[in-house]
Amino acid sequence: MGFAANSLLARLAIGTTQVDAATYTTVRLASGAVMLLLLSRGLPWGSSTWIGGLALAIYAAAFSWSYVRIGAALGALILFPTVKLALLAWGRSRGEQPRPRDVAGALLALAGLVLLTLPRASRAEPVGVALMMIAGVAWAVYTVAGVRASSPMAATTSNFARATIAVVPLAVFSAASGHATPSGLALAALSGAITSALAYVLWYATVPHLTAMQMGLAQLSVPALAMLGAVLFLGERMTATMTTAAVLIFSGVALALARKR
Repeated sequence: MGFAANSLLARLAIGTTQVDAATYTTVRLASGAVMLLLLSRGLPWGSSTWIGGLALAIYAAAFSWSYVRIGAALGALILFPTVKLALLAWGRSRGEQPRPRDVAGALLALAGLVLLTLPRASRAEPVGVALMMIAGVAWAVYTVAGVRASSPMAATTSNFARATIAVVPLAVFSAASGHATPSGLALAALSGAITSALAYVLWYATVPHLTAMQMGLAQLSVPALAMLGAVLFLGERMTATMTTAAVLIFSGVALALARKR
C-alpha cells in the first residue's frame, strides 16, 4: 500500500506539473531521511555500505524523471516486470529454484498486470522507458541490499541519508529551471516521510523471509493497489477490465505466497 501510494503521489505532483522531478526527488529523500533519523536516534548505522543508498538515489531519480515522459500505466508495465526479472536473476545466481506454484502465480499476476495497464498505456517514449527500466534494476539492487540487514530501521535510515547526499548535485544542477508549488512540496514530503521511509523499513523487515521470486511477485500487487487508490481518492471509474485484472494479480500473488500446512 505504501508503494502504491508513492505512485499516486508522484502522479499527482509531477504529472500535474506542481513540482519538477529534481525538486520532488530531493524533497522526498530528505523528508524520509529526517523522519528516520528522528525515529532511529541511538541506532548505529555508520558501518553500513553505500550500495543501498546509491541504489535508492538512482531509483528515486529515474522514477521521478520517467513520470515526466511516460504515463503511470506504461510506467507500471515496465517497472514491475523489470524488478521481478532482476530479482529472479539474482535468485537463480544463488541457486534458488522457483516452485511450480511460484511460476503459476507469477504468470497469473503478470497477465493481470498486462490487462490492467496495456489498454491505458501511453506512447512509449524511449527515454522514459529506459529511465523506468533503470529504476527497476536500481530497486532490485536496493531490495537485495536489505536481505542481510541486521536492523531494518538502521539500514533504511542509512540508505535515505546517503541517498539524499547523492542527489544534492542533481538538485543543484537543475535548480535554475526548477519549479514547485506548496502543494507539490507537500506531496513530495508526504511521499518521503510516510509512504517511502516507513514503508521501506517494513520492506527491509520482510525481504529476509522471502525468496527472490516471492519478493518480485509481491510487488506486482502494487499496480492493482494503486488502481484501487485512484478509484477511491482520485475519482477514477472502476471498470470490469480493471476488476478482472485486480483479481488475476491478487490471485497470482496469493497462490505464490501461500504455504502448505
